[in-house]
Amino acid sequence: MRRQALLVLLLVLRRGFAAEELQLPCVPRDFGFGSVVCVCNASYCDTLPTPILPDVGEALVYTSDVEGARFLKTQHSFLASRNGTGPDVARFTLESTTFQTVLGWGGAFTDAAAKNILDLSPDAQDRLLSSYFSSSGLEYNIGRVNMGGCDFSWRTYTYNDEEGDVELSSFALQPEDTDYKIPVIKRAEAVGGRALRLFASPWTAPKWMKTNNDFVGYGQLRHDMYQPWAEYFVRFLDEYAAQGINYWGLTAQNQPVDGYVPGIAFNCMGWTAEEQRKWVAENLGPTLLQHGYGDVKLMILDDQRYQLPEWAENQRAHKKQERKRARLTHHSRLPCNNSTFCTSYTHFHPFPASGSAPFAVPVALGKWERLESYAHDIIENMNHWVTGWVDWNLALDMQGGPNWASNFVDAPIIVNKEADEFYKNPMFYAMGHFSKFVKEGATKLGLTSQDQKNLDATAFRNPDGSVAIIILNRAVKSIEAVVEVGDRGFLNLNVGPRSLQTIIFV
Repeated sequence: MRRQALLVLLLVLRRGFAAEELQLPCVPRDFGFGSVVCVCNASYCDTLPTPILPDVGEALVYTSDVEGARFLKTQHSFLASRNGTGPDVARFTLESTTFQTVLGWGGAFTDAAAKNILDLSPDAQDRLLSSYFSSSGLEYNIGRVNMGGCDFSWRTYTYNDEEGDVELSSFALQPEDTDYKIPVIKRAEAVGGRALRLFASPWTAPKWMKTNNDFVGYGQLRHDMYQPWAEYFVRFLDEYAAQGINYWGLTAQNQPVDGYVPGIAFNCMGWTAEEQRKWVAENLGPTLLQHGYGDVKLMILDDQRYQLPEWAENQRAHKKQERKRARLTHHSRLPCNNSTFCTSYTHFHPFPASGSAPFAVPVALGKWERLESYAHDIIENMNHWVTGWVDWNLALDMQGGPNWASNFVDAPIIVNKEADEFYKNPMFYAMGHFSKFVKEGATKLGLTSQDQKNLDATAFRNPDGSVAIIILNRAVKSIEAVVEVGDRGFLNLNVGPRSLQTIIFV
């Protein structure tokens, strides 16, 4: 690793470039899961500086593939006519039709993620945070934070576990906040040079507020606790504000259906759409407004996509909800093909809250199928009016935790504390093909095709006028593609086997 860093430095000096302008390459390692991870430590990590846009008539193409390419950059020219005309060529046409505006991209500052980051040496911590938030990394602008304990904590807790304390006199942030999440959030914002769009999600109320007097399992919020629970949210916002961290948004409950499922063995609390609407309209919304948090975005559902129509219709049918307009947030784990729903409910701003789900093998370092799953899901979401995509844990350990409920999963970055190094999974690069090139405020563009040859594709126009097109090929063979772009002409591409490409141009 040190030799690699030295060679890169020598190359920089010979070429006369500033170090920050040079894209540092991946140091690959194969763990036997079909592709490679990129290895980072205290002295070296691959980077992706903000690209300089090419001249008009030219395009930059960034490619990651199963063979080990990671953000490999090439340059292509638009042509006056298409080269590929055969039956095996995928054809796309970029349209001027515009759709939703992008809020951005990010990941979750869970207790587990913060601990894993801080388990590294200070220099390695800096490189990990830079990989996500800096101009030489993925440039995340959104972060999700668990409000109180979640399964990705090492213990069960809330901020007010004193039995019967409806006045919340014992409410207090915990060491997981003050010693872990808050320092990491502040450093992430410093690395990125801007405040993040942060949103918080509760997994459960204190046990004594619930029907089952437990953090887990089949249990809901007691009706006589509706107002104390709303005031709990305000106390959370107040305590974080006192620490210098302000929240852009809240979700009303993480996976509200779980608390109606017997046997759920991690932190949860049940809500129906009607129950949550009533509580938001009569308790949470007015309480937020009363305490000066009227600008905080409130997101409902925060669960599976198939539930979107029911929850949105429930909100729209009750005008009282207008006192505190709610967005829809959902988890991206089921097929999305409901264009009619998304067109009808665009005022709810559908916004996914998490990505990774439990796998048969929780941590599979270098598994390419997980990049394909991420990229396919994001493209499908963005093609159906979704406004952003926020991943789950920013970093986990080699087991996929810590997780007190043993609900281990994979993550884009896996930390090896003993070796003081971390591994960038293919999922990390899946996120980067979007977050690096599709900026906050970008507009979704129409990208039509009568025959796309099983390629997944989506397109955006950034606030600076540049265009980003993302194409995923999950096939085991190359596919020729032609993209027609108005007065620019035709861009002829070879989309390699099992690859993800981002094309940018002006």
